[in-house]
Amino acid sequence: MCEVLEVSSSGYYDWRGRPPNKLKVEDKLLIKKIEVIHEQLKGNYNARRIRDDLLDDSDVSCVSRQRVARLMREEGLECKRRKKFKTTTNSDHDKAVAPGLLKRDFSPAKPDKSYVSDITYIWTSEGWLYLAVVIDLFSRIVVGWSLSSRRYTAIVTGALGMAIANRRPAAELIHHSDRGVQYASGGFQRLLKQHGYQCSMSRKGNC
Repeated sequence: MCEVLEVSSSGYYDWRGRPPNKLKVEDKLLIKKIEVIHEQLKGNYNARRIRDDLLDDSDVSCVSRQRVARLMREEGLECKRRKKFKTTTNSDHDKAVAPGLLKRDFSPAKPDKSYVSDITYIWTSEGWLYLAVVIDLFSRIVVGWSLSSRRYTAIVTGALGMAIANRRPAAELIHHSDRGVQYASGGFQRLLKQHGYQCSMSRKGNC
């Protein structure tokens, strides 16, 4: 190992034999206390609130929030984020709505005969993003997807466009979705017609 890492064996054994410094010893004690607080509160406290609890401990005289945050990162301890509710479907519009051609048949006989699509939202390093996904009902494989910070028509046309490029489904494909304005939009309907696909939408209030 020393040869691969280009480290002298004498230097390695010298490092191994050194007693841990004061900061490392304190960090190990703090980590144990942080883990106890994190577990007791089911991960609901962030670094600032855990620091406040630590300072209430008579054994801890001074600790910074940054140090607590660093130790939490090193141990993989994360504060649960409250999920903000974001609407993904707006069916209150004046656009034409397609009939439910799928008729709740979720087990087609062949691949690329029935696709289902929906929009959800996920937390990313960029913040909340909307995610549109297209799934082939035969295989349950995601055949197309698109991410965006906006719920514009482009997110659903992008997801279907990826599915078309990946799978080349034949005409008469049934594309099923909810009655959201993105799926009822002129741009999305034109994309379906361009390829000869059939539009199917669920009843209002049905997942």
